[in-house]
Amino acid sequence: MYARDNVADANELQKRLPRDNVIEAAAQVLSLLGDPTRLRLAAALLDGEQDVSTLTGAVGAARPAVSQHLAKLRLAGLLVMRRDGRRAVYSLADTHVRRLVTEALHMAEHHRPNR
Repeated sequence: MYARDNVADANELQKRLPRDNVIEAAAQVLSLLGDPTRLRLAAALLDGEQDVSTLTGAVGAARPAVSQHLAKLRLAGLLVMRRDGRRAVYSLADTHVRRLVTEALHMAEHHRPNR
C-alpha cells in the first residue's frame, strides 16, 4: 500500500469542503473574535449576561470603545442585547458562540508555539 493510494482527488475534496459563503461567514466570525478586546468581552460574557459598565471594568477599555466593540459583535449576531430599564445588558447569542470562545481560549492555553 502506498501513501498516494489514500489521497483524495480534487473533486472529492471539493465535495467535502463547505461552500464559499460558509467559509466567508466563518472567516468573518473568527476575524471579529481575533481582536483582543472583543475576545475579552466574549470571554467575560461566558459567566452570563453583563451590562456595559461591568464589561468596561472587566476589559479595562474606555466605555465608548467597549460600546463600539459590543455593537460590532451584536451586528454580527454573536451577542444579544436586552434593556433592563436604562441599562443595556449583553450576553452571548447562543451555545455555538459560547463553545467557539471556550475552545479558542482552551486551545490558546494549551498551544505552545516553537515546541
